[in-house]
Amino acid sequence: MKKQLSFFLLFLTCTMLSAQWQSKYEAKMLIDGNDTLRYRIMYPKNFKANGNYPLVLFLHGAGERGNDNEKQLWHGAKLFATDYLQERYPAIVIFPQCPKDSYWSNVDVDRSSYPINLDFTYSEGPTKPLKMVMDMLETTIAEPYTKDDQVYLMGLSMGGMGTFELLSRKPDTFAAAVPICGGGEPESVSVYAKNTPLWVFHGAQDNVVHPLQSIEMVAALLKAGAHPKFTIYDFANHNSWDPAFAEPDLLPWLFSKLKATTADTND
Repeated sequence: MKKQLSFFLLFLTCTMLSAQWQSKYEAKMLIDGNDTLRYRIMYPKNFKANGNYPLVLFLHGAGERGNDNEKQLWHGAKLFATDYLQERYPAIVIFPQCPKDSYWSNVDVDRSSYPINLDFTYSEGPTKPLKMVMDMLETTIAEPYTKDDQVYLMGLSMGGMGTFELLSRKPDTFAAAVPICGGGEPESVSVYAKNTPLWVFHGAQDNVVHPLQSIEMVAALLKAGAHPKFTIYDFANHNSWDPAFAEPDLLPWLFSKLKATTADTND
């Protein structure tokens, strides 16, 4: 009985701690006709409407799709929600949620074998969820409290694909980007290669999204004259986001980038 009580108290404590950081993200919706984009947004501690804050947009993976406006916080959201990081890097952080029947990137996904086969079709235009993310992003950037020279983009798996595509559709928007275990159209990088620093992550043992997907994007960036950071974990399968989030230089690197800075581009 004592062991059961101890386990219950531990579970209750963990649940309360989880709810504590998740509650920092306010639930909101953007409605466009019959379409709804659900998203969670965290404002800096002691937020002031007359302040000036960086903005981070994070695109989740395929497993977090839905309409509960919660699952998209599973990976990455806690990284920004700790008191220490809120004090060191006060920022507006947005986690939109893609509907279950759609995708961030315009890509045909063949799951008949693994790693999955990806056929990107950027020429067909953005998916509806990505278009609504773009609209929401523009509205947020237009707010007087958003630092438009410190708008950052991150994403994992499906969100890593969305990150590469969004960079190509808004090449003059982001101060830096972090695509994790994603992929994209290599020929699309030329429009942002020299003005947006990237740190790309992938697992060498990834059996869901082949690491060659990221390697091809990095190769295209290099050919375009960029100098991206690239980390490939020899030990990681598809989950290369946890070791990426644990990189001590990740957030210092990210928040050091300014859109107006050119001398330090793609360090």
